Parts: sequence; C-alpha cells; structure tokens
Amino acid sequence: MTTEPVQATPPELPAGPAPGDAPVRGGLRAGSGALLATGAYFIWGLFPGFFGLLSFADPFEVLAQRMLWTLVVALAALAMLGRVRELWAIPARTWRLAAAASAAIAVNWGVYVYGVGAGHVVECALGYFAGPLVTVLLGLVVFRERLSAARWAALALGAAAVLVLTVDYGHPPWIALALAFSFALYGLIKKVIVLDPLPGLAAEGIVAAPVGLAVVVGFAVTGHAAFGHGIGHTALLMACGPVTLIPLVLFASAARRTPLSTMGILQYLTPALQMAWGVLVNHEPMPAARWAGFGLIWVALVVFSADVLRAGRAVPSGRSGAETVAAR
Repeated sequence: MTTEPVQATPPELPAGPAPGDAPVRGGLRAGSGALLATGAYFIWGLFPGFFGLLSFADPFEVLAQRMLWTLVVALAALAMLGRVRELWAIPARTWRLAAAASAAIAVNWGVYVYGVGAGHVVECALGYFAGPLVTVLLGLVVFRERLSAARWAALALGAAAVLVLTVDYGHPPWIALALAFSFALYGLIKKVIVLDPLPGLAAEGIVAAPVGLAVVVGFAVTGHAAFGHGIGHTALLMACGPVTLIPLVLFASAARRTPLSTMGILQYLTPALQMAWGVLVNHEPMPAARWAGFGLIWVALVVFSADVLRAGRAVPSGRSGAETVAAR
C-alpha cells in the first residue's frame, strides 16, 4: 500500500471488433483489476501474522532489514525487466522527494512493526481506517482544498472518534495517529513524484540504504543481531523483501485496470482483516468504548466514501476524476 498507481491508456483493440466487444473487454479488464487489488489488500491484511513472526528481532533491525531486502528485490526486478537505467535518469529534485517519501514510509513501517510486536494490532488497524480522513485533512491544510459539507462531517466524526478512544486508552492512540499521518504524508509526496512504482520504490530504498546498513552493522557489532543467528530467523528477515514487494506489484497492476472508486472501497479490506486478526487471533481487548470509537470512524468513512462516489459520478468522462483520489 505504498506506491502511487499510474493511470494507463486502454489497450488497443484489434481491427474490426464485433459490436459489444469493447464493453466486454473493459468489463474483463476491470474484473481482473479488482481481483488483483483484492489480492494486494488481502496480503496487507495478513501482515500482522507475518510481522508477528518477527518478534524475535528488535523492531529497528526488522525495519532496517525490510528496507534493505525490499531494495534488493526491487533492483533485481528492474534488472530482469531491463529498466535499471531508469534510475540513472532521475533528476536531483526527484531524488530529494524520494528521500522525503522514504523517511515518511520508514516511520510508517517502523511504527507498524513496533505496534504488531507490542500486541497493538487493533490500534494499527485503526490507523489505516483513519488514513483517508487524514489525507482529506492534509489536503485542507497543505493545498487549501475546499471541502464539501459531507467531508467536514466526516472529519468531525473522526475527531470525535479520537476523543472517545483517548478516554478509553487513557492517552491518545499514538500508534494509530502515527500510522495515519505518516502514510497520508507519504501519499502526498508520492503524488508529486513522477516515477513508476517499481523505480520509485527502488529510489526510496537507495536513499535509505546507508541508514539501513548502519543499523544492521550496529546490531551485528554489538552482538544483538537476529540476522545470521539460525536459518529460520535469517530467512524470515530476508522474506521481508518479497513480502513487501509482491502486494505493491499487484496494487500497481490493479490501479491500471480498476476505477478509483472501486479501489477506494476495496482498501478497507486491509484494516478490516487486521482488526479481525487482532480481535480473533491475538484476543486483544475490545471494551464498549473502543467499539464506540471504531463505530464513529466507520460512520465517518461511510459518509466520506458516499461523497467520493457522488463526486466521481459528477466528473465528466475523460477527466481524471481527482475527487476520487483521496479514497485510495
């Protein structure tokens, strides 16, 4: 869930199509896109299970290993596709933006790994439920966007949910807030980076690699590294690369085929699965006040999604549908 999808032009149809072929092809294309998107969001939804297996390692080591092995897999994929040279053509300004995006996603990944390891999967899910609302808030603050009455109502409901959960937890839901704001900031930066998903991810990994290597070396020198101590532990840390990249590739492929409104609705599959994992598998407590807080968030998302769909229908054919972007 960490790249900005690139819109693709529709595939060229063969000469002399039979009547009705174009709608059929479009429907098949959209259907395959929805399946790919469902696959990506389903894998992300099972992340608590995978990262829960990494509790043997310090969260900072897990973060560093994830950054480095994701870079290795991304560079290998670019090499196989013959696209490594695209990295050499990236201008200096884009590298600076990639560094900013890398810092934002590093915070997101680090907080998530800590949250899962500390047994706060439900709060992590809350962060991703709240993500679209934070994106709207950043659009208001950073881009001075004008909000509809429905979106103001959604933000108000979201603020009320944070207040209810603050009373329930005895402190603000810092993990959820950090995840929501860091991912929304990452998405904001990615909107202005003109890079395809795979080279973009590789560029972010390259600028983060010196820090990741320093962390890995630091753990090794002090004798606290989990990497290299047992085949199972080492394999799990190396698996962070493909586990991170595979859903990103599925997501990028889906975004080229699927309407943004569909992507916006499907995205809630991830936090729903993560919440279910926290409650049903980890048996995390869910007192009435916590259900009330989540309920407010869900009502806010219903109001927000309905407004996005309404605005999307109002966008004339051929336009970008910018009103639906925030639903991702």
